[in-house]
Amino acid sequence: MSAKKPNVIFFGIDSLRRDHMSSYGYHRLTTPYMDKLASQGVLFEKHFSPSIPTTPAYASMLTGMDVFGTDVVALRHQGPLGGHVLTLAEVLESNGYNTTCIGFTGNPSARGFQTYLNYESWLPEEESGRAPKAESLNSVAIPELERLAAEDKPFFLFMRHMDPHSPYLPPAPFERMFYGKDEKDPSNESMEPVYNFKPFGDYLASWIPEGTTDHEYVTAQYDGAIAYMDIAIQTLFTKIADMGLEEDTLIVITSDHGETLYEHDCYFDHHGLYDCTLVVPLILKFPGRVPAGRRVGDVSLISDIMPTVLDLLEIQTEIAFDGRTLTQAIAGTADTASQLSEFYITECTWMRKHGWRTPEWKLICALEPDFHFKPEIELYNLTKDPLENVNVAEQEPEVVAFLTQRMHDYIARREEQTGRTNPIYTNTNWHGQNKIFTSSQEAYDSLYIGSINFARSLQSKDKEKVEAQAEEKEPVESND
Repeated sequence: MSAKKPNVIFFGIDSLRRDHMSSYGYHRLTTPYMDKLASQGVLFEKHFSPSIPTTPAYASMLTGMDVFGTDVVALRHQGPLGGHVLTLAEVLESNGYNTTCIGFTGNPSARGFQTYLNYESWLPEEESGRAPKAESLNSVAIPELERLAAEDKPFFLFMRHMDPHSPYLPPAPFERMFYGKDEKDPSNESMEPVYNFKPFGDYLASWIPEGTTDHEYVTAQYDGAIAYMDIAIQTLFTKIADMGLEEDTLIVITSDHGETLYEHDCYFDHHGLYDCTLVVPLILKFPGRVPAGRRVGDVSLISDIMPTVLDLLEIQTEIAFDGRTLTQAIAGTADTASQLSEFYITECTWMRKHGWRTPEWKLICALEPDFHFKPEIELYNLTKDPLENVNVAEQEPEVVAFLTQRMHDYIARREEQTGRTNPIYTNTNWHGQNKIFTSSQEAYDSLYIGSINFARSLQSKDKEKVEAQAEEKEPVESND
């Protein structure tokens, strides 16, 4: 074995919901190569990203803190990631690691890497109209992997794959891999509500092939993009093995959040605190230190990743993480008392909401009216209604009161522990328009994504541009 400390190769995939991975039981074979890697390591069956979308989720992933610990809750977080926290890149650098981040430049949650590299992760190729995102990433990642491996130091390579993030435009043959019908069938009207949803309609129409009438075709593009990415990731796995790095490298596969496809009227995006947005994968492979073929049924959260990685690397810090190391769960020695069953959830994407999730119940409370005209309070019985289609808030007022109290008690406790106000209360300019919505209609009329370019542009976090657009009442773009 090499005398160097173990390397870390981290797949921080954007918008990958675990229930669309075949290793998690999905009926389509979307992820055979990640499935194989999972069989060589450990898979966490109930892994959640409780604070969506991108910016707070990656902040939690890369610091081991929750939103109270990071003070980051909004997609359009204003200012840097607070100096009161250390990122995984910063901790590993202080322990002698070279660190590289691919595909996540300019976001406050990506602080602390020595090297930042980008690739084309949004726009389709002109000739094909398709977006080979993962291969574009490979063209950057493989030379960087060779550079890092040639150094005397161990390395931390973080990659943000974007294939499951809209636009879902996998190259041939993946666009037909899971769809054999006529996507332009004129008798199918299932895409009408998608195109008619004013905030997103033009954006979705800008990349969904013209004339598409079947929503199942678009979901098949999401699944095809995952399958395409999976094969491109196999190229990286092969490179890692052929370079002789496999035995002494910790591989982490996870995601920042899931995706809402045709559920809950939140079409082909990742807002809404429903489980399709909260469920993400976590797979770890570390030969000799993580058992092969282990599946962990305990609930785990995205804030558990950093303390687990450091524990597996045998790196000690003085950081009081909000997350917990999962090494005991991996070893099968975790006691029942330490297991997590309920947790706080937040979103500050295109809506500002928070809530409380238990094994049986999901409570969602709106802090501003949302542009889907949903009720202020939503309650779902996850046992009887796992797809969260029947809001029983009015029928179960005692449950609403009980869960609301649990949530507020938790918020008060975390505010006291951190000495800061819950950021979901303070991030009132989460959409960059310098106002608080007073009605769903106002939100509906104010929020708009026009095109792929608009959706991509906020990646740069150009605050002045966003503010100028707000003043001119131009569309607010997404960076998630």
